[in-house]
Amino acid sequence: MSLLCICLMHYCTSCKYVSPSTEGTVETYNKYYNYVELTGRLQALAQKYPHIANLSSIGRSVQGRELWVMRITQDPNTDSPGKPKFKYVGNMHGDETVSRQVLVYLVEHLLTKYAEEPRISELVNNTDIYIMPSMNPDGFEKSVEGDCSGENRGRNNANDVDLNRSFPDQFDGTTVNSSSVPEVMAVIRWIQEKKFVLSGNLHGGTVVASYPFDDSASHQQEGHYSQSEDDSLFRYLALVYSSNHPVMKTGQPNCPEAMEENFKDGITNGAKWYDVPGGMQDYNYLYGNCLEITMELSCCKYPPTAQLHNEWDLNRESLVAYIEKVHIGVRGYVKEALNGAALTNVSIVVTGIRHNLTTGKYGDYYRLLLPGTYDITAVATGYTSMTVYSVQVLEGKATECNFTLAPVVSEAAGSTTTHSIPSTDEPNIPTTTSANFSNSTQTRVYPSEGNSPPLPEHLPIQPQVFRHHNYADMELFLRKYSSEFPSIVHLYSVGRSVEQRELYVMVISDNPTVHEHGEPEFKYVANMHGNEVVGRELMLNLIEYLCRNYGTDLEVTKLVNNTRIHIMPSMNPDGYEASNEGDVKGTKGRNNSNNFDLNRNFPDQFATITEPRQPETVAVMNWLKGNPFVLSANLHGGSLVVNYPYDDDKKGLSQYSQSPDDKVFQQVSRAYSQVNGHRMSAGLNNVSLWFHGGMQDWNYLNTNCFEVTIELGCVKYPLARDLPQYWEQNRRSLLQFIHQVHHGIKGTVSDSRDGTGIPNATISVEGIDHNVTTAHTGDYWRLLVPGTYSITASAHGYKSVRTYATVQKDGVEVVDFRLTRVHSDSNGQPIEGPQPTKNPSEKEFESLIKDLSLGQGLEKLVRDTATEKIFRYQRYKELSAFLRGLTLNFPQITSLHSLGQSVEFRTILALEISNKPEEAEPSEPKIRFVAGIHGNAPVGTELLLEFAACLCINYGKNPVITRLVNETRIVIVPSINPDGREQSVEKQCTSTQGLANAHGKDLDTDFFGNASQRVVESQPETRAMMDLILDKSYTLSVALDGGALVATYPYDKPVQSVENEGTLKYLASVYANNHPKMHLGETGCSNNGQSNIPDGVMRAAERLSHMGSMKDFSMDFGHCPEITVYTGCCLYPPAEQLATLWAENKKPLLSMLVEVHKGVRGVVRDKSGKPIVGAIIVLNGGVRVFTVEGGYFHALLAPGNHNIEAVADGYQQQRQEVVVSSYEAAISLIIEFDMDNSIFGLPREFVVASAAASMTALVVTACIIWCVCAAKSNRQKDGFHRLRQHRDDYEDEIRLTSMGSKKSLLAHEFQDESESDEETLYANKI
Repeated sequence: MSLLCICLMHYCTSCKYVSPSTEGTVETYNKYYNYVELTGRLQALAQKYPHIANLSSIGRSVQGRELWVMRITQDPNTDSPGKPKFKYVGNMHGDETVSRQVLVYLVEHLLTKYAEEPRISELVNNTDIYIMPSMNPDGFEKSVEGDCSGENRGRNNANDVDLNRSFPDQFDGTTVNSSSVPEVMAVIRWIQEKKFVLSGNLHGGTVVASYPFDDSASHQQEGHYSQSEDDSLFRYLALVYSSNHPVMKTGQPNCPEAMEENFKDGITNGAKWYDVPGGMQDYNYLYGNCLEITMELSCCKYPPTAQLHNEWDLNRESLVAYIEKVHIGVRGYVKEALNGAALTNVSIVVTGIRHNLTTGKYGDYYRLLLPGTYDITAVATGYTSMTVYSVQVLEGKATECNFTLAPVVSEAAGSTTTHSIPSTDEPNIPTTTSANFSNSTQTRVYPSEGNSPPLPEHLPIQPQVFRHHNYADMELFLRKYSSEFPSIVHLYSVGRSVEQRELYVMVISDNPTVHEHGEPEFKYVANMHGNEVVGRELMLNLIEYLCRNYGTDLEVTKLVNNTRIHIMPSMNPDGYEASNEGDVKGTKGRNNSNNFDLNRNFPDQFATITEPRQPETVAVMNWLKGNPFVLSANLHGGSLVVNYPYDDDKKGLSQYSQSPDDKVFQQVSRAYSQVNGHRMSAGLNNVSLWFHGGMQDWNYLNTNCFEVTIELGCVKYPLARDLPQYWEQNRRSLLQFIHQVHHGIKGTVSDSRDGTGIPNATISVEGIDHNVTTAHTGDYWRLLVPGTYSITASAHGYKSVRTYATVQKDGVEVVDFRLTRVHSDSNGQPIEGPQPTKNPSEKEFESLIKDLSLGQGLEKLVRDTATEKIFRYQRYKELSAFLRGLTLNFPQITSLHSLGQSVEFRTILALEISNKPEEAEPSEPKIRFVAGIHGNAPVGTELLLEFAACLCINYGKNPVITRLVNETRIVIVPSINPDGREQSVEKQCTSTQGLANAHGKDLDTDFFGNASQRVVESQPETRAMMDLILDKSYTLSVALDGGALVATYPYDKPVQSVENEGTLKYLASVYANNHPKMHLGETGCSNNGQSNIPDGVMRAAERLSHMGSMKDFSMDFGHCPEITVYTGCCLYPPAEQLATLWAENKKPLLSMLVEVHKGVRGVVRDKSGKPIVGAIIVLNGGVRVFTVEGGYFHALLAPGNHNIEAVADGYQQQRQEVVVSSYEAAISLIIEFDMDNSIFGLPREFVVASAAASMTALVVTACIIWCVCAAKSNRQKDGFHRLRQHRDDYEDEIRLTSMGSKKSLLAHEFQDESESDEETLYANKI
């Protein structure tokens, strides 16, 4: 009976707690809530705000008190995808009470400010927030207000167990009996169920934010920094809280019991502070999918109530700002490829961070990451893993990255199931692993359990409808399949034909939009000759076949999962439209609309192709350069044969023309011909002099791709009724040929220091004079016939590595290489010396430069920064108004300067764009863009005006542009010759009207640095530019001109050799390579007699040699490399062409903003850290740059090894070797000088001692001479009159002696007046 009474009493008490409907909800901040009051308060709030609040209990304490949790979100009674889960836990230690109260205040704040403050509304609508004010309600009831040090033993639970020492520990396991800590067990269940993303654990006793790990294996009491895999992220999260807390951010809590305690920036690593085994924050991170930090809120654990309002004010902003960080990083969904179902518990793996998390019940995941670029993989048992490379995480909202996983298809009973698991083991150097058509990630194979019944024979679905597709029909077909199979299909265009038809490409792969590391790229190109149509229809059939059978047919599923297949059904859509069905051997429609044969239009290794490069050819060449294709076939008609390189011969004879990979070409050709239903009689063919300028030879010689040409039948344009037999005869061959891409060797070339892939590394095979290069992430594929080979991997700045590999008949051999940098120790670490420290922001920017230099980073930037513009030419007044308009609309990043005036008193304006345009920032590179030196070539002026507008408009909107502007000083001079510009006439392609200034002077012949070289006074425009150039702070200059399509580099004057020519040529090639036409070398300009310029780059003097050019002056006197870009053949084209010219030059101009951040940069200082201004930095023994304010320098260099020498007066000369990459940000150096203790190359001490001894000897000798002379003085007096008689002769001799020899006179006569004191210093040093 007594037990029953107790139970009834407890029940009634509980009833009292759950019915507080009359409780007020206005906060007074003047009391602590005990358990009963806390319960009533929370229930009242939940009842008042039911649309966004829900109160529940996750369990009970030792004494039966509920562990209340308030859930705050839109629709709090249901779960919905897309909202990350966040939690706060307070009062874990019962006597640390501030957390308990501020979390109640936070609940009130979120509920009452919802719909009032947009920030709170957005947070509640998009976040699933859980707040537990008290994890230890029993301990709280035992604690006493005013107890600052916890003397009343309320810290632990009712079983006297510290809850923050009771979670499973990574080093010690579980050390506490679970029955003694029901609070901990309830929280563990809660963590496992909810899959929280971010969490905060609130404590008291000091003021600091602590982050994992809380303990270490050694359990050193304090001082041991225990770093997690997400250490940088945890530091950032802790700083978010501390930086918003007025006391915490000072790092000086000034707690009475520990006045000496301080924490830098108000944060600390838990274990470094003191060791805490069994802590909750480590458990969250290691076992709960959740990142948690611990916030200590006050020195006094249980302060008086009078302090509560102040504590809330101190923590309010930090609490809200910290919740907002649940939305950073990467988020997305993982779905099943066949039916789109959500996949739960899929591992999300971030390369380089060995800490994974898993997806929730909706297949959703939220991976917090700092800004940067990441490779992210989704891995699930029974599915093929999927990796998305170069995911860019920006500041602010998370980047969305979704995954679609295809199931692994079992072959038969008793087969094996492949589980794709990214390896965390580092391979040996080098490694070779045999693989049989494996997934792109390392695989581990486990036998499937049990004996499955035999599977019925699977019959793949065949295409049902066969017809000829005209352009409109083909386009609809491609769009239909792109829409119907979005998880494995991606449709894009590589360009347009003469008649503006799209050159469509369909990609079919399990991750079709991106290149997957380790997965080869394959392509089919058809209908190159418009009237050869069988290939066009077969490609549409193949698209249908692959899509319809994916996931059900083993072969198709394997091919699609492990290959990125590109299919271009028609390279010549214009020719097709002109062709006629039934054409057997005709030529109508063969050529494009300009009547050029596209398969005679590619650059040839033996012959010069004189026909103008066609738009279809240009588009395909750019496509091939932009993708790491491995194998290809070009489908034709009119014969029945597989033809392989070479197509022509150096001697011009009709004979077998063998390529270095002749055996490989024969192997892949037989793979097609031997299973072809036509039973190709000859099967193979290599006959030179069929033609010059073919696409297959260009593929082999200029890319990594092996291509053959397949002639599919004798009839070029068969009747539609015959199409089914062509599919039946070729379908096996088409699939078998794709399989060939998985033969030979493949692997990754990576940096041994950090494991990152090395792009553009060279893979060479001994005995085969044909190399391939690695793709952007360091992966490569090299087709080979069976045999044993010696393979070498090499890259700029790395030591080459050679190994042996045996290629089997079936499958591919995996050969990975890990290269060591040239200037590293045996462990791959940099050689010791002063090393610049890089903060996360600098590392992020370096990653950005790499992303923009590789892959599609720059292309994406071009697309993302599109601006609406109606182009027209602007005269001087409009130009000036436009520049002033930029400064008025974007005053924070622009500054307009007058450099001087022209002859006719027009102002020559320079616009500076930077985040601090009025401040000198010597640590940042400075780039100069100039145009209009010739007034009759105004295209460059218009391009630079639009370039300036593009940068300004996208600043603050596009994060890449914003970062580039913040890190660069950009100076734009759009019109050097405004007078000439006013005289020029539109649509005059060759007119010289306006070329010169108002005095008739070609300004590009007026830049002379030596007065002796100048005949007349320089022009005012020239003086203005010379003053700008002589600033000597520029890293790079780009000048735009017209009348050609080429990029030129110094010098314009005739010189025998050019110092640093490799770098100058490289800079010009960067611009040309990013231009869609220039890099092809075919200018198409009839007005200058230059039609074939290799790579679109040449030394300026080879184009038009002259003295006094601006680029030469910039080199010699500004110590700044300048390239001149000629943007088009026509000097003054119609305004209608400006939009096209902008589209062609936007990417190259942006590439220069990226390039200026490469090379080598650094600071020169002495041992005390004092910067040295004016030190000379000598590059490879020739070109010199000078340190500026702060001791900073920056020099651009071509990729490769370089010697750097630093010279300063009074200091010892310093030398360093550096390795410059084409895709990495500038190497940072710290050059520290020692005082020069040598004199004439000898030790200072020796020279001083020798000088002292010499002086002593001289004094003694002088005394002796004086005595001797004094004794003889009387006898010598008579001789002086004879000396006076010859005084004139004597003085003449003295004068001659003082002038020196004739050789000395010649040396003075030809001395360069421009030689500076710094150069003289360098000459003396060496």
